[in-house]
Amino acid sequence: MTHHYISAHSDPHYCSRNNWLRAGVLGANDGLISTASLLMGLVAAHANSETVLLTGLAALVGGAISMAAGEYVSVSSQADTEKADLVREERELCNNPKEELVELTSIYRARGLDEQLAKQVAIALTEHDALAAHARDEIGITETLSANPFQAAIASALSFCIGAVLPLLSVIWFTEKDEWALVITTFLGLSILGIASAKLGGAPILPALIRVLLWGIIALASTAFMGHLFGVNIV
Repeated sequence: MTHHYISAHSDPHYCSRNNWLRAGVLGANDGLISTASLLMGLVAAHANSETVLLTGLAALVGGAISMAAGEYVSVSSQADTEKADLVREERELCNNPKEELVELTSIYRARGLDEQLAKQVAIALTEHDALAAHARDEIGITETLSANPFQAAIASALSFCIGAVLPLLSVIWFTEKDEWALVITTFLGLSILGIASAKLGGAPILPALIRVLLWGIIALASTAFMGHLFGVNIV
């Protein structure tokens, strides 16, 4: 009888999604909470429909651009740091190859290999691609995890828009005076976001759900309180 085995290495690894998942979750969460909170403050202050919708649209456009710019600048800085580390490591490999081999060997020894095996592995990987070996095992840079500014910026902007659309649709479909419709729509969106992020990241659902809902409650309650406190009619 022939047995077919499936290698464990074919299983998907969730860390490969870290770049776009982090940016996507952050963008959607920010778009939903910030836009909903802003609209909640206006609704509580009895703003008219034109003011609510215009403010919501401005928040969507401005927020998406801000998120994209922020992610691009932030991840670009990370990418610049990674490139600088690789240049420095390449220079060290050229000037001090023996010391770098010893360093790589010590890394593998610290991970549990005996002296002889650690040296063999270090030599083999150095001969194959010395810079890649040091980048991965000494610095912690891999092709999968390396910074991608454009990917992060696009994911943040698109996800921000997706999150911001939900509270906007709520005030369009219902009425700008209906605070509970906005609350329910926001919590529904946050719940979907929490579940989706947990599923995509292979994490438990309940903690992710509690996190997003808790911050959503705090944000909506704070802006609603401010709107009711000042209670002016914005016309």
